[in-house]
Amino acid sequence: MSITQFILRLSISALHPFAREIPVFLQVFTTGGTIDKIYFDQLSEFQIGDSMVEQILGDAGVTFDYSIESLMKKDSLEINDVDRELIRFKVESSNAQHILITHGTDTMAQTAAVLQGVENKTIVLTGAMQPARFRTTDAIYNVGFAIAATQTLAAGVYIAMSGQVFEAGHVRKNRAEGRFEAIKN
Repeated sequence: MSITQFILRLSISALHPFAREIPVFLQVFTTGGTIDKIYFDQLSEFQIGDSMVEQILGDAGVTFDYSIESLMKKDSLEINDVDRELIRFKVESSNAQHILITHGTDTMAQTAAVLQGVENKTIVLTGAMQPARFRTTDAIYNVGFAIAATQTLAAGVYIAMSGQVFEAGHVRKNRAEGRFEAIKN
């Protein structure tokens, strides 16, 4: 078993006692972000490459049905209100009840907030602090954890990062600490 398969299975099995029926279908929308970055030099010049989600799911040997659609290939700092409306439109238009969105971490919370109010869907956003193409990355774990979250959480909008799930509107990225944290009301 590869490390990718192990991490994905561990993420899903950790939540198994709470799991509802495993979704028949998972819609994955990709938007770019660090998870799909390709660097050309010492971490300064980059482009957003093809999504790594299909490779991650293939390496893990997942057995559920899914579809992956690239909506854009942008660093999240470049995602604007028009892009967020496109993301919302695609989510609302999808027949899937379980939706995973890969997104850059800098503005993930803003996009999650725009998705609030979409009914009857479990929407989970995730990304990575280090590109999936790096030897050391959090991308594989975050994708597996986010997939587990789509299978166990009630309908709503969430961010799944670094082993934690946050409700949209109640989370922010702490850039100094390099992590997501709940916003205290």
